[in-house]
Amino acid sequence: MAIDTAEGKMRYLYPSETSRHAATILGFPSKLSIAAAYYESACFEITSLASAISAFEPVRLFTRPEDISKAQSLLEQSDTKYSSNKSSITIIPSLTNHLWVRDTGPVYVNLFDGSDRQTRFAINFRFSEWGRKDAIGLDDRACDGLDWPVMQPAQLEENATFAQRVIASDQSPSPVILVESKVCLEGGALVADGDGTLLATESSILNENRNPGLSRSEIEEELRRLLGVEKIIWFPGRKGLDVTDVHADAEVTFIRPGVVVLSRPHPSAPRVWVEVFEEIQATLRNTLDARGRHFEIHIVDEPDPTVLGDLTYDEPATNYVNCYFVNGGLILPQFGDAQRDQEALALFQVLCPDRVVQPVHVTGLPLAGGVIHCSTQPVLATGEC
Repeated sequence: MAIDTAEGKMRYLYPSETSRHAATILGFPSKLSIAAAYYESACFEITSLASAISAFEPVRLFTRPEDISKAQSLLEQSDTKYSSNKSSITIIPSLTNHLWVRDTGPVYVNLFDGSDRQTRFAINFRFSEWGRKDAIGLDDRACDGLDWPVMQPAQLEENATFAQRVIASDQSPSPVILVESKVCLEGGALVADGDGTLLATESSILNENRNPGLSRSEIEEELRRLLGVEKIIWFPGRKGLDVTDVHADAEVTFIRPGVVVLSRPHPSAPRVWVEVFEEIQATLRNTLDARGRHFEIHIVDEPDPTVLGDLTYDEPATNYVNCYFVNGGLILPQFGDAQRDQEALALFQVLCPDRVVQPVHVTGLPLAGGVIHCSTQPVLATGEC
């Protein structure tokens, strides 16, 4: 496998969310990565996602060898719920744990200058349990009061090397060149428009738990090289507010360059989440993007979290902006709040008139800490720029 090290001089481009995909990567959760109360529903929802996405593009479902029969059985059940193309779903045996492949998996990129649209590249951003690898037994994994498993060194190593192993296994239509990053972060921390602008929170990247000793300018230089961005718009975020230190993809998404959807917390959410929303909104209103455009901002209201059932905590991941663009479509989470679900569906249908907006109901994923964007990773189609 060819490698471009962190000292490399090549520059890459992280294209927009709407770029065409060769496939979508999903991860079947292991029992060692999620609270038992959420495990069964999370497994079913991952296979439901696989079915829904397969109607638009191939799916690569990375699954522990001992979980393959369970994944196959659930796929049989889920493919009756959504329009699907079962033949385009491939189960790939892999020592994987977290279902959050947006964070653990590789980030596929193209050459910045577009000179070679056939050679394939993917970045290893060195997943480190959201900056908590060395204190995994000391940090609370969630504020829900449930008994979350604590992974042992063997599983932590599996998680840390997952991106490299995915890249090594991806040989179709050609091998992928591994791009090593000197910056440690997760894919969920990156919201890019593919046209020079990156939205990110300081708390999730400019954080000593991930990048000790690296200055802001050093981190920005590496992000410009790896992602092809020209302007990074930083939001403060909040260190320690959740396990991700507030990923940007839970707050805002691009529809296209210059047009964003921003998630407004439910009135029942803790005040600090409202402050995060207000800070992002103010920043976007008062900032131009890399091309000098004012942002067109659309607000989508988050659902009432109590629709997920009896909660032991008041901030599950209930946001619609954590959606996922597929070839010709958009996979949109639905939570069971009839009014808010319908409002979100109507908004994204208006904003994406050329796409099929496919609603997918989720419960286990938001309770476990993420939604659809968090649990998907695109494999770029060759020839795209």
